[in-house]
Amino acid sequence: MAGITKKFIDIGANLTDEMYQGVYHGSKKHEPDLELVLKRAWEGGLTKMIITGTSLSDSKTALELAKTNNNLYSTVGCHPTRCGEFEKDDTTPETYLENLLQLALDNRQKVVAIGECGLDYDRTQFCAPEIQRKYFEEQISLAEVTGLPMFLHCRNSAADLVKILSSHREKIKGGVVHSFDGTKEEAQQIMDLDLYIGLNGCSLKTAENLAVAASIPAERLMIETDCPWCEIRPTHAGHKHVKTTFPNKKKEKWESGVMVKSRNEPNCIVQVLEVLAGIREEDADMLAETFFKNTQKLFFNSENV
Repeated sequence: MAGITKKFIDIGANLTDEMYQGVYHGSKKHEPDLELVLKRAWEGGLTKMIITGTSLSDSKTALELAKTNNNLYSTVGCHPTRCGEFEKDDTTPETYLENLLQLALDNRQKVVAIGECGLDYDRTQFCAPEIQRKYFEEQISLAEVTGLPMFLHCRNSAADLVKILSSHREKIKGGVVHSFDGTKEEAQQIMDLDLYIGLNGCSLKTAENLAVAASIPAERLMIETDCPWCEIRPTHAGHKHVKTTFPNKKKEKWESGVMVKSRNEPNCIVQVLEVLAGIREEDADMLAETFFKNTQKLFFNSENV
């Protein structure tokens, strides 16, 4: 990967996932290799990564990992599918929310957003929509108190997400709807709220996805991997635009220095860029620079670009 000049910031990296510890569906397949994953990322042009916090405990883990490297940061929040944790027997909603707030306030140098929070109507078996909406609104208050932007989740729920965000618009200091796979109309509604749109492999699966992604102004876009998920697969409509490939082996045949097949990594963010450059017929270097500046502006406003 010598000679790379592009700079990337992965806004959504689930580096706390046990796959990076060699564990898949509860079964140990190989030794922990997160350090190797990070090494590949830095060599691939990543300058920063934001580790996603999806619950109180996971946000703590993400934060601890972020503290191990100057270029790692984290979010603090509760994913819509885990909002039932606010009402667990060993806590109260008020205590859970206060603990999230304190975690963010006590670690301002590392916590760059409130989230991952939002709505997910595709997986309501984990948490009912009315519970999701209630605790999404509660977390908007965290963004108001901290002044941090929001890292937002939206699955088959754009109408309600936009409605809630609109009603609390004055409390929000910006944000991004990550892993976006909605319509052009939904993208416009999100942009009308002065929010950014984050794209990854899950955003580029179908011809319809590509048409939407090509229509969004580059100044409103950010890119991510959402690793270890959302890889760009050969079956995806956008795959034909991928230029950079990596050697890989099945997890059962794990080898140091080689990527695990079907496990996404931050260094694969270049493929997201290549698909977007291809479908938009734009220069990849110029796009990369725009996405980098967008991300710096939202999450790292106090730092020099």
